Amino acid sequence: MASTACFLHHHAALSTSARTTSNRYAPSLKPSQQLVVCRAQKQAESEESAAVVSRRLALTVLIGAAAVGTKVSPADAAYGESANIFGKPKTNTEFKSYSGDGFKLSIPAKWNPSSEVEFPGTVLRYEDNFDATSNLTVTINPTDKKSITDYGSPEEFLSQVDYLLGKQAYFGKTDSEGGFDSGAVATANILETATPVVDGAKYYFLSVLTRTADGDEGGKHQLISATVKGGKLYICKAQAGDKRWFKGAKKFVENAATSFSVA
Repeated sequence: MASTACFLHHHAALSTSARTTSNRYAPSLKPSQQLVVCRAQKQAESEESAAVVSRRLALTVLIGAAAVGTKVSPADAAYGESANIFGKPKTNTEFKSYSGDGFKLSIPAKWNPSSEVEFPGTVLRYEDNFDATSNLTVTINPTDKKSITDYGSPEEFLSQVDYLLGKQAYFGKTDSEGGFDSGAVATANILETATPVVDGAKYYFLSVLTRTADGDEGGKHQLISATVKGGKLYICKAQAGDKRWFKGAKKFVENAATSFSVA
């Protein structure tokens, strides 16, 4: 209304001048008239400022009420960080812990216990629900060695427990095919060795790829972890076929073998 009144007052002043003076430009506004305009503008600015302040106060009140009525959850506060947005932190359901007679390890959750005894001293055997080629075995056998290093190097140790890799069943004469030597239908290649120390005890770790002429998996990845404690040789062997190894089995086999330790 202040702007409208100012406009009408200004218009009226111009009309009066136009009637009293002919053929001349309308004179400028008198000081009193300018004062009225200034007052009107100041009044408008004051009213506009008051309206803005009122809106800001109203908004502040609303925000304050929302802050009081709403509790910020930790997930909202740490969104984008390593926070669990949808609830409590999830546990790793892909593996389950197993504690045996003097040893412990992590077993793939979808593997089942097996009663099959492949090797001497077998105390534990699990296998994949969908493929028995993927499995793990723990053996405990007496030994006169004080440490795993008494067996020699990791390669020398493997030569003394090579039964873990499976024995060649056919010993007839064969021609060299598919990379096999003449008269041989199986090969074993050591891909990696390591000698970690866990809780003061040395372990031998070996990664071996075995192949057989009649194999349909392109070979087997066999991981062996072994140590000596209290006059006993502890061995954990986990394996998977080559095809399944590269389709996701690698994670489960590696985790099982590397998690093995003697209590």
